[in-house]
Amino acid sequence: MNILGTINPVIIITSILSVISLGVAIFAIVKYNELYRHYDFFMRGRDAESLEDFIMEEKEDLVALQEEAQANKEAMRVMNRNIRSSFQKIGIVHYDAFDGMGGKMSFAMAVLDYTNSGFVLNCMHSREGCFLYVKDIDAGTTDTPLGAEEKEALERALGYIGD
Repeated sequence: MNILGTINPVIIITSILSVISLGVAIFAIVKYNELYRHYDFFMRGRDAESLEDFIMEEKEDLVALQEEAQANKEAMRVMNRNIRSSFQKIGIVHYDAFDGMGGKMSFAMAVLDYTNSGFVLNCMHSREGCFLYVKDIDAGTTDTPLGAEEKEALERALGYIGD
């Protein structure tokens, strides 16, 4: 008698399917363990930190950076206003106020801000003393008549004449 003849073909097919199912199950378990190791490593992150902690720290850093950027923008606005109102254009002309009286000791100096407003300072030096005159400048012009040296100093400050 043949051994195979006495075994039912349904049992053979069922056995083969069971072995295949066992192989697929083992393969699935191996893949699951591998995937779990990757997931666990991803969730723990560096130095056993959780991903949630890492994301929350990054969010806090981002909020802090945004607040710092806003503070920097405000500081830049204040500095820009201060720079525009500070004197930043200067023109100086040395001259001899009284011909032959000791050289070019006198000077006219124009001092202007960003809007070309400021003053012209005229210092006239003589043997008797020093005389100082100040004339206001508004937007590059003045209502007070300027002398030749004062006009030249103003033009230098405005950039019309080079040094």
